[in-house]
Amino acid sequence: MKRQALAFTLATFAALPAMASSDSAWEEFVADVQAKCLSAAAPLIDDAKAVVDPTGSENYGLAILTGKAKGAEATISHICVYDKKTKAVELGSELSADSVKVELPGSTKP
Repeated sequence: MKRQALAFTLATFAALPAMASSDSAWEEFVADVQAKCLSAAAPLIDDAKAVVDPTGSENYGLAILTGKAKGAEATISHICVYDKKTKAVELGSELSADSVKVELPGSTKP
């Protein structure tokens, strides 16, 4: 019983940072992560699409970018990390469609 109470307490405190901000602040955060990540991916991915974690981690915004590799037919993805303090982004290495499959809302492909 004590373990359950401790687990509940820890889970409650872990959720506090996410509850502390307004909906509009999180919408702005998602929009900024998306814009900066898509800009960083432009030289690598044609018509990239982004799936943004709505709150990220404590220090970072996170997104998965996917689309056609520039100059190729292969579908690729990159993980984008957005520093919440500096608002700088970095992209991880290229991930092939064999490594990760990203399905976007509204996609007609299986």
